[in-house]
Amino acid sequence: MGGTEAARPNRLISSISNTYSKILLNPSYRYLLLLLGAPVNLVVFLFYMVQRKKDDYAAAENRIRSEMLAAGYLEALRSEMMEQQKRKHEFFKQTISEAQLKQEVDKIAEARFREVLKDRTAKDLKLNNRKRLTLADTFGSLIENPLFFIISLIPGLLMYILIFLYSNPYLKYILERLVMTVFVIFGVAVLVFTILHLSPFNPAANILGETATPEQIAAFNKMHGLDQGYLTQLWNNIKGIAYFDLGKSFSGNEEITSSIARKFPITLTLTVISLIIAIAIALPIGIISATRPNSFFDYTFMFIALIGLSIPNFWQGLIFILNFSIKLQWLPATFNPENWLSMIMPVIVLGTGLTASVARMTRSSTLEVINEDYMITARAKGLGKRTILMKHAVRNAIIPIITVIGLQFGGMLGGSAVTEKVFNISGIGSYIVDKQFIPDIPAIMGGVVYTAITISLVNVIIDILYAFFDPRIRSKMKQY
Repeated sequence: MGGTEAARPNRLISSISNTYSKILLNPSYRYLLLLLGAPVNLVVFLFYMVQRKKDDYAAAENRIRSEMLAAGYLEALRSEMMEQQKRKHEFFKQTISEAQLKQEVDKIAEARFREVLKDRTAKDLKLNNRKRLTLADTFGSLIENPLFFIISLIPGLLMYILIFLYSNPYLKYILERLVMTVFVIFGVAVLVFTILHLSPFNPAANILGETATPEQIAAFNKMHGLDQGYLTQLWNNIKGIAYFDLGKSFSGNEEITSSIARKFPITLTLTVISLIIAIAIALPIGIISATRPNSFFDYTFMFIALIGLSIPNFWQGLIFILNFSIKLQWLPATFNPENWLSMIMPVIVLGTGLTASVARMTRSSTLEVINEDYMITARAKGLGKRTILMKHAVRNAIIPIITVIGLQFGGMLGGSAVTEKVFNISGIGSYIVDKQFIPDIPAIMGGVVYTAITISLVNVIIDILYAFFDPRIRSKMKQY
């Protein structure tokens, strides 16, 4: 028991040391590691420089370099490279001065000399059972000392967190996707601001009206920072997004953050409910159509799905209002958060296109895998139809279906403005549309960025689901 407990710290130290070595070999993470653990890495570097004087590699390298120089290896390389470069320039009919040719030859010969020196030194060390001292080796030897490891935890906490995340392929994968999401969000912010900045609309003139004097327009522009340059305005908006301080809107002087906090959950709730209902309907329809291709059910379901894809949201919404609200008086025509019946028509309108897309994709994906060799093998083993269908067919067909769901969710969230306008829903989509014709730059930026954040997070979840359903992707992530 005592031996097992003693081995745990050793495994931890070994894992940290190995991960540290891997990160140093990865250019994308190397500088981040050195920066986050700067105090610890400085101490490691000082120890490395002290121990390097006793390094077998440096001694072997110096000895072999002297032997190669004494044997005239470098001069022989220069002569060989000189002949090669002359022939090359003659072949391409290029004129070059002697000084340039000599400089070119020296550069190539020295690079080749270093390669051969490195190769011979490595062979010499291997022959004598020695190895080169590296920064990672020094770090590994230092953290084997419990006192150094404990002391280094405080200044190197962020570095150790990075090492922990890097050692877990799933956490590393999620971290990288989140970092990419941050860049995507700021890229969206820059693009949206640039488009609004270049638009011909004048916020001051649109808000103050035609009777506004030049002095009033100038005062409005100064109050909202519109008299500043493009880069200054862009920086102020980006800074506001980073600090979640979007300021006040041009129209109404309302707090943008509080407005979005009221409106965004409404749109998100409608979208999520539509998504859940659409998936619950579309998956069984697609699977049934795939298992009974070219049947009455298949033709009927796919015909209905085609109609669902073809119906515009605004037209479908108006038809619903005319029939179910005005004519039959079953459902309220406008949205009311306190009345759940008012959610039925908007949810159906939002989810119609998604249901049709997912049903068609489920059918096509399931049809592709249903005749694969492993399906025939499963039937030959005597497995039941339901087991074969759910465990083998659907599980292998689910990846493209998940992709479509993720893409359609982004389209539903970003394109909800039409449905919100039809049903008089005070959501984020209608909020952005109302503000864009002013243009109310801070309000539009806030609405678009928060929508982009949600869509980006959904895409991260989709990527994680890929790994959950597909063992091939999980295997690649472990080697990632």
